Parts: sequence; C-alpha cells; structure tokens
Amino acid sequence: MGRGLFLAGEKLSKLVELMAHLRGPEGCPWDREQNYDTLKGLMLEEAYEVVDAVSERDFSGLEDELGDLLFQVVFYARLADEEGRFDIDSVIERVHAKLLRRHPHVFGEVGARNAAEALKSWLNVKAQERAALPQPKDSEKSLLDGIAAALPATLVAYELGVRAAEVGFEWKKAEDVLDKVEEEIRELRQELQQAAGANSSRLEEEIGDLFFSVANLARFLRSDPETCLRKANQKFMRRFQAMEREVAAQGKNLRACSLEEMESVWNRLKSKEAR
Repeated sequence: MGRGLFLAGEKLSKLVELMAHLRGPEGCPWDREQNYDTLKGLMLEEAYEVVDAVSERDFSGLEDELGDLLFQVVFYARLADEEGRFDIDSVIERVHAKLLRRHPHVFGEVGARNAAEALKSWLNVKAQERAALPQPKDSEKSLLDGIAAALPATLVAYELGVRAAEVGFEWKKAEDVLDKVEEEIRELRQELQQAAGANSSRLEEEIGDLFFSVANLARFLRSDPETCLRKANQKFMRRFQAMEREVAAQGKNLRACSLEEMESVWNRLKSKEAR
C-alpha cells in the first residue's frame, strides 16, 4: 500500500507539471486562454460523466472519467497558483485536515457504533465549522447559509432538508413524508380545478412544493434525489426506445400509432422487464 501511495504521488506531480506546461508559453493556446469561469461548464460536465459511469457500473469508463475530473481540479489549482492564491499542495493538505477534523469518531475519542451515529458526528463538526465562519455585517446567521447556488435543484432541496434536520425540524417516519407528498398533490389538484388551471404562477409554486417534498422523501429514505431522478430518466429512455424498435419491427412509426396502441406496447415491455 505504501508503495502504491508513493507512485500515486509521483504521478500526480507529473500531472501538475503537465498542467503547468500546457499553461506556459510553449504550451497549448486553448489552455492558456481558460479562466475560472470558462472552466465551470467543463467541471460540471466531467462530474456528471463520472455519475453516469457509476450508474452504468462502467468501471473502465469510470477510471477514464475520474481522470478527467482530476484534471479539472488540477487546472483550477493551477489558475490559483499563477495568481499566488493557493496551489495543489494546499488543496490536498486542506482536504486532508478537514477529513481528520470531521472524523472524531475515527481519529478522536468520540465513538460511532453505526453509520447513523457517524453521520451525526460529521454533521456536528460541520455545524461547528459554519458557526466559526465570519459573518457579513448587518446579517443574521442562518443554518442554511453556504449552500452552493449552482447545485441541481434536487440537491439543494436535499441539503436544505439535511440542514433543517440538524435542529430537529424533521419528519418522524417515512409515512409522514408520504402524507406531505399526498398533501402537495391534493393542493396541485385543487389549483388545476380552479379556473381550469389558468394561474400559471400558482401552478409552478404547487409543482415546486411537490418536487421539494419528493426530494426530501428520497433523503429521508437515505437516497439521493438526483440519482433517483436520473435512474427514472434512464428507465423511461430504455423503455421508450424499446417501444420504438418494437413498433418499427411491425413496419410502423410511433407517429402513426394511437395512444392506446403505444400504451399496449409499453405495458407489454414493462411486464417483460419486470419478469
């Protein structure tokens, strides 16, 4: 293990040197033109490609995508290094110190008998860290401060639920969350019935409330709402494309099929998949 870590360190150093060369006068014109903002889209793209590879259990692809994501980390660190702000060494040192600090149940005297206790310990340390941060003048501290605005909305909903749960503002059981989801569905139905759903802003609000409740149902059940939705999207794509193929095999086109015909094929494929 020690030898493997040494080699990993050597290879990371080579990657850092390569990045410096790409940004240098003899390097790549495209790489030299990049800045903090132009890299944001690439960073998000690489992160999502990692998630896709994990979802597909494509380990060859995962190995490749993790490398691309690591390169974006090194790229950002290089930009900061050029401005004298920080470098990749301080990035690594900072996350190392953070992990030691947030695992008192591993490296300290606080014990954790299970994953739930370990998570509670982690969240307690995070809360202490947030409380220690300097606060802007003329503003009140909020438990919800610091949630990245660029996160997908489902993950923001997840994190809001996590933060609220830290102070006990939480459902007691999954059935309570389901009741909340059903309440939001009823409110959406009522809004649709009023004036034939003419108030689009009210409809948006009710749909948002429903999404928020479902995202927190996923969180309560220890699932990531973004992953749940991505899997549902993939399942729909798989079944829809199978329906397209089956209809094409019959010499037809979906546009020429009635809704009843499509639903018949869809349900048959769904039953076959379930078996």
